[in-house]
Amino acid sequence: MLIYATNAIENFNRQLRKVIKAKSVFPTGDSLLKMLYLAMIDITKKWIDRRKDWGQVHFQLAIFFADRLDQLDS
Repeated sequence: MLIYATNAIENFNRQLRKVIKAKSVFPTGDSLLKMLYLAMIDITKKWIDRRKDWGQVHFQLAIFFADRLDQLDS
């Protein structure tokens, strides 16, 4: 499984566009910046949360990359 950085960036931009599109008129530039700032805070909160199935993911990574995980533990 590969994760590309551009997918995360595209997803982030898509979520910001969704917020802007929901409210298409902003009285000032500052109101737009405030809306984007609050949306960014909400979007990035999801990045901090721990995955619920991390134990299973770690177990599978340990099988495929045992030699690399052993190097990290030492």
